Amino acid sequence: MGWTAADIGDLSGLTAVVTGANSGIGMIAAGELARRGAATVLACRDVAKGEAAAQRMRKAAPGASIEVRQLDLADLASVRAFAAAHTTGLDVLVNNAGVMALPYRQTVDGFEMQFGTNHLGHFALTGLLLPRLLERPDPRVVTVSSSLHRSGRINFDDLQSERSYSKWPAYAQSKLANLLFAYELQRRATGILTSVAAHPGYAATNLQAAGPRMEGNPILEFGARIGNILFAQTAERGALPLLYAATERGLAGGSYVGPDGPFGSGGHPTLVDSSPASKDRTVAARLWTASESLTGVHYDFPSSTTPAK
Repeated sequence: MGWTAADIGDLSGLTAVVTGANSGIGMIAAGELARRGAATVLACRDVAKGEAAAQRMRKAAPGASIEVRQLDLADLASVRAFAAAHTTGLDVLVNNAGVMALPYRQTVDGFEMQFGTNHLGHFALTGLLLPRLLERPDPRVVTVSSSLHRSGRINFDDLQSERSYSKWPAYAQSKLANLLFAYELQRRATGILTSVAAHPGYAATNLQAAGPRMEGNPILEFGARIGNILFAQTAERGALPLLYAATERGLAGGSYVGPDGPFGSGGHPTLVDSSPASKDRTVAARLWTASESLTGVHYDFPSSTTPAK
């Protein structure tokens, strides 16, 4: 019998922030954290959708502590405002929100939308919330990647895809960046914070159809929805690796959690491996420096903390 949400212990007294919590696996994960007693913040671009999700959560778990706050990861001013408004300690940050395989778009700050939202937005958010995380005795950051990170490469000569853009390689780059960030954060914050990563496998959410819809391609959008029906696991199952990564006691920093089924597409959460590229420390350090420069967010670690060798 594999691990399920029923295995989550009592989270009373903890505070959690989940990005992209108004739908899909983020909504499921946030709802389970709240159900188990964590004061949970739904960080959503669309506050109205967030409030609708919160109402469903409260109905399923009366008395749960749930707050909805606006966060647009494609706008660094919004990221800064969200972090500045969070004035209490933070135990768990789940960097879940993301976009996938979109036609070329730019964020408010001029970044390619997938790299800017999936990686840079979360890089900035985590750095700005670091003081709140370090107020707690055992803080944890969960960054959501994808099995498609395996085809990703970090193109430092064209990080924003200004010379050439292809939606799937750009997505893979952003998901590889998520893993490089999660592992590098663990190295730099060893002993003061636990940084782990997770991927949901193939879960039926709105993510798959968003790109075709933005392209105005109803055939691809229909195909994405049919694929979800025929092949994908439920969002509830897809959220399990995130929940395991966020709540399992004793989980080692630098762990990567995904489904245990064939090709990692579905199943119960387990520790999984990632690509050699995701473990390249030279690339990770270079990406960290580039991310600080692009976002203007510099991590303020205690002076006694040094990157693990």
